[in-house]
Amino acid sequence: MAELKKILNINTTWTLFLDRDGVINRRLKDDYVKNWAEFQFMEGVLEALPELAAIFGRIIVVTNQQGVGKGLMNSKQLDTIHEKMKQAVEQAGGRIDLILTCPDLSSKKPNCRKPNPDMGHWAKEQFPEIDFKRSVMVGDSITDIQFGENLGMTTIWVRGKEDEYHRLRKLDGKIRIDYRLSGLAHLTQILSQ
Repeated sequence: MAELKKILNINTTWTLFLDRDGVINRRLKDDYVKNWAEFQFMEGVLEALPELAAIFGRIIVVTNQQGVGKGLMNSKQLDTIHEKMKQAVEQAGGRIDLILTCPDLSSKKPNCRKPNPDMGHWAKEQFPEIDFKRSVMVGDSITDIQFGENLGMTTIWVRGKEDEYHRLRKLDGKIRIDYRLSGLAHLTQILSQ
């Protein structure tokens, strides 16, 4: 694990894709972050992002936001949350180059939600230099890992959603998880060695 950066030869030509809820901020159980007052960074994230920004050429957030589709918040409220998140990250010395969201309901067919690769393709449209083989997807759900798999990325699952952990164990061998970590701070520790 300590050789992750060396094994993958990660440098500034690589792109880091991050899920939001459960990776950057605390996931609300059976709810959605609907305003900035409900947004709480995960421990170590604001310290980790500046270091990750020095390692990766691009950092892109890809997030399913079904709360918009359900009418629990609107896209303007979501944009405000993301603007404040980016400001806090920048004030800490980090950066997020792009935030992509899919507000579709999971019942909508077709939809742009992960694991579908749409948000990855949208990112590549904005940054054509992105090479999915030189990209890492960090997420806390099966759909995050499948999104990364569908695009040929290296996948990192961070523990958080207990129900997902049990589902992942049942899917062992049917879904490829390249690395399991405790969070972004853990990823930074490994890549900094």
